[in-house]
Amino acid sequence: MKFASLGLDPRILQAIEKCGYQEMTPVQEQAMVPARRGKDLLVNAQTGTGKTAAFALPVLQQMLDKPKEVLVGRARTLILTPTRELAEQLAETIGAYAEFLPTKITAIYGGVKMGGQANQLKAGVDILIATPGRLLEHVEMEHISLVDVEFVVLDEADRMLDMGFIKDAQKLIAQTANNHQTLLFSATTTSAMNELAHKVLKSHEEIRVSKANLTAETVEHVVYPVNESRKMDLFLTLLEEHNWYQILVFTSTRKQADHLLVRLKKAGIPSAICHGEIGQGSRRRALADFKSAKIQVLIATEVAARGLDIVGLDYVLNYNLPYLPEDYVHRIGRTGRAGHSGHAISFVCPEEAHTLDRIERVIGGEVKRVHKKGFETVEREKPRRKPVVVNKKKRVQKPSHSADTKKSRANHGQPTKAKRKVKKITARAGGKNARKGKRN
Repeated sequence: MKFASLGLDPRILQAIEKCGYQEMTPVQEQAMVPARRGKDLLVNAQTGTGKTAAFALPVLQQMLDKPKEVLVGRARTLILTPTRELAEQLAETIGAYAEFLPTKITAIYGGVKMGGQANQLKAGVDILIATPGRLLEHVEMEHISLVDVEFVVLDEADRMLDMGFIKDAQKLIAQTANNHQTLLFSATTTSAMNELAHKVLKSHEEIRVSKANLTAETVEHVVYPVNESRKMDLFLTLLEEHNWYQILVFTSTRKQADHLLVRLKKAGIPSAICHGEIGQGSRRRALADFKSAKIQVLIATEVAARGLDIVGLDYVLNYNLPYLPEDYVHRIGRTGRAGHSGHAISFVCPEEAHTLDRIERVIGGEVKRVHKKGFETVEREKPRRKPVVVNKKKRVQKPSHSADTKKSRANHGQPTKAKRKVKKITARAGGKNARKGKRN
């Protein structure tokens, strides 16, 4: 199905054509028509299937159908997203769709000074893209009011749930116009996501483009079993053998990312890093150098799993498996986007076997194992138990004089020590009295 069949504004169609779009993806086919009609939607679709256009184009068209002047310190559309990388990416992508429209788009996120952002918000904006925490700060400081917001989009809502941003998002949504339209987009589906949908959506329609939590069919998955201590050696070997270029490598912690960067630079491999401790400017430069092929390896932690959109990225490597199986879906979703093929490679040590099992259950299939000669895994030897020596002679234990034993004696009519003492005293007293009476 072609975009021209939707009756979009000629200026939007011109921008779409310039972006190289012709045929709609499945999620766009199913979501765009009800979204344009003002319907609340819960959309579950794989990462990299064109979700941004699925919500941005209907919103742009509705804003053109009902033109309004944006007032000072107000916004018409609010798009909430979990990370600053994703906020920047959305601003860039939606800006391309609105290139020939008089639409003002602003991205607000943490990690930068608030002064410049405050000035942009006070001037008014058509489409506001923001991370919940930073926008809530601006709202509390009265830099912007959300009372005129007609369209609300929660992008990567499942990630916002994981990161604990949903309460802030709900506070912001509560301040928008009562009759606003809400579009909730997610790459994975959980019971918590369904509960959220019933809280923020009104008479909504559910669109599930594919089986829950499946990864894109354009991505080939392979696992290399390898001991943790040999992962770096295996990586260098495979880099040389396969001539991998522009490979995005995910680690589980910042410490692992820093260590990997040092090792790669020592090996003379152009590399850069992207994680939460790196300044926004440095992260932006690292991503720009990676996109322009100035560096071969970009190392990232979970913070980048959903904010990176790199055209034609062929390889993603899980140097360590993520703790949550759903995060695997988002990591490898950086490749195989927009119909292009991609490769998801994972290094899995014996200690991560259980995590791999959980991932395979979530994605609905077993991942192909590739055993590299010279890197065979060595299972950790289980500690041997000491033999239990059983004494065949049964030892008869003497009765204990504990409180429980005393209680037991009392319950069975046996005299306790205290009672025996009272009895002796009574007997002595009786004997004395008897002798005294005899003398008398």
